Amino acid sequence: MTTRVLPQAEKFASCPSDGKILDFYKGQFDDVFVLLHPFVRPMDISIDRFCPEHWPTKLEILEHCEPVVWQRILEMTELTCLEQIDVGLRTSIHGLNGEKANELFASSLIELSETTNIIHPTEGQLPPLLENRIFNTIKLLGYEWLWVGDDLGTERKLHWIDDLMSSDEVPSHGCIFTPDHRLLITTHWDSHCSFLCSSKDLIEKILDVDNFEGFYCTENTEVYWGLYER
Repeated sequence: MTTRVLPQAEKFASCPSDGKILDFYKGQFDDVFVLLHPFVRPMDISIDRFCPEHWPTKLEILEHCEPVVWQRILEMTELTCLEQIDVGLRTSIHGLNGEKANELFASSLIELSETTNIIHPTEGQLPPLLENRIFNTIKLLGYEWLWVGDDLGTERKLHWIDDLMSSDEVPSHGCIFTPDHRLLITTHWDSHCSFLCSSKDLIEKILDVDNFEGFYCTENTEVYWGLYER
């Protein structure tokens, strides 16, 4: 029996699993901006809905919740930097091994959630509170269509951007990229952030339209970036 081996996914439509982010995209994208997924504050929807069986839809979250940025989380906890939030979130989902996990950071975020009803961002998927903002900025750059695919590069579908804004088509760990392969948004499965990959010029145009919370990768930025000093 012949072993079936998947072909290597194209860099313009894939996500690194580990290691240095810019090294992975070398030759395809010059720069990567790490988009931090906001925490979620329910406004007029029950906190009880935020469980696997009854999780609100994208449109419900957009209508009934507001984002809480990571800088605000630092003000509300004893955590002192974005790296500690990243490690705390990864620890809370058992995404780090024993040596790298930090239960104190995780406990600080869990306590915040219990006392304020602020929901942690979900790992591995572009959150609804970012999704349409990103689509809108891409439209303003002149694009009308986007490819949406899985993280393995085995399935993809071309969508009209307006249709994406009114629906929920982006899969977990999904990749969103422009037909000219100049722009990619992708989410690592254990991460509470997404990677916006393109040229510095194009990323700056996006940030001029919408001031997304995040930071640029340096040559040393790893997928598990919270474990290292930026």
